[in-house]
Amino acid sequence: MESSSTLSLATDLILKDTSLDQALISKLLHSLHARHVDAADLYFQICTAEGWYLEDGQVKSGSYVFDRGVGIRAVSGEKTGYAYSDNLEKAALEQAAQAARSIALSGHAAHQAVAVAGAPTPRYQPLDPIKTLESADKIALLMALDREARAADPRVIQVNASLSGSHEVIMIVGYDGQQVADIRPMVSVHISVVVEDKSGRRESGRAGGGGRVGYDYFLSEDRAAAFAREAVRQAVVNLEATPAPAGMMPVVLGAGWPGVLLHEAVGHGLEGDFNRKGSSVFAGRLGEQVAAKGVTVVDDGTLANRRGSLTIDDEGTPTQCTTLIEDGKLVNYMQDTLNAKLMGMKSTGNCRRESYAHVPIPRMTNTFMRAGTLSPEDIIRSVDRGLYAKNFEGGQVDITSGQFVFSASEAYLIENGKITVPVKGAMLIGSGPEIMHHITMIGNDLALDPGVGVCGKDGQSVPVGVGQPTLKIDALTVGGTAL
Repeated sequence: MESSSTLSLATDLILKDTSLDQALISKLLHSLHARHVDAADLYFQICTAEGWYLEDGQVKSGSYVFDRGVGIRAVSGEKTGYAYSDNLEKAALEQAAQAARSIALSGHAAHQAVAVAGAPTPRYQPLDPIKTLESADKIALLMALDREARAADPRVIQVNASLSGSHEVIMIVGYDGQQVADIRPMVSVHISVVVEDKSGRRESGRAGGGGRVGYDYFLSEDRAAAFAREAVRQAVVNLEATPAPAGMMPVVLGAGWPGVLLHEAVGHGLEGDFNRKGSSVFAGRLGEQVAAKGVTVVDDGTLANRRGSLTIDDEGTPTQCTTLIEDGKLVNYMQDTLNAKLMGMKSTGNCRRESYAHVPIPRMTNTFMRAGTLSPEDIIRSVDRGLYAKNFEGGQVDITSGQFVFSASEAYLIENGKITVPVKGAMLIGSGPEIMHHITMIGNDLALDPGVGVCGKDGQSVPVGVGQPTLKIDALTVGGTAL
């Protein structure tokens, strides 16, 4: 759909059943104009979301949420005034606009501007995914997941699954009155299983995915059933796992979702606000070697239908593919317009917000390391004794320093160049900026995650994507239970 058609459709949906019109929108913007107010914008949003939840072979609960509102921002130098309203009537909007203006004027500084860009290239279809499948078919999909998981292994004793979709419509009106819009679909499915062997030992596994598509995505190419089988496979592997070793050793990270370690331990440190404020270990280091040669990291919001992709960011700037680290050298940061202007740089289309009720800040979209030239088999063969971390669970990261602790949900010993027994309880401990210098081999098997990423920052959560090829880190601390 052309951007003009998207804007027309979004405008109709947002203004429907309200007293808002273009004249009132223009009046709101005019009320924000004042001496020392350098820029302002209005962020209108409608979001409809649903969720379906299966437990013990039955769909036992569901949810449906509708939300609509506007966020109003006024900027004066480094000072941002922000107010929002879930009431789109005239009086409420005028009050919110006055609040945003007053906050911004409480501390004005040097001039800079926030502007809305135009002519974005659509990265997904402007469909409403909630309407792409009937309710009975959504229930049938969850029931099929349950059957598939139980058929995969007789040791499966519990299956939980969820199906969710959302339809988000946004319209951004810039300081100059220019308007852009986006219609953002999102669907996801998640399944978790518990298996039990004859001795009574229990282990779990989980899988899922999705993207900016309709529910029919899960019905094609056996995707939903594949997620169920993958969750069972992980659980069965953990049934056979022995205690993980502990100590400093070579670690090989699998392709795809293990890129979440890169996202957390390095990605946040490359966001513009942390670097402008000097709180990131990467602040002031543009042009420096911050990783091993051969390491190239990008943030790409333009990938079609991906969970972290956006046609425009939440200021209206078209997203792009931004190279952050090139052959080991730091070459750019992820920027919104505010921080970019204050740093004498350009926006990279990385401004995001959880909703109209949240102030926009620099955030990642799809962040991943580019592929190298080596086969995963050659990388494994290079390790005499070490750990192969194929998949991750949660972790803790100090964003400003990059110090991290990550738990491997699926890991194996590497012995004499071969993957051998699965191990359980492996924790990877280290510093993101330091391990970037210890990457010695990069695989040719770049993969992105299946569409499950959620990123938290400053109390806001947004969907993201991560990825990487198979990587060898020559020395990393592994916390385990076996010596």
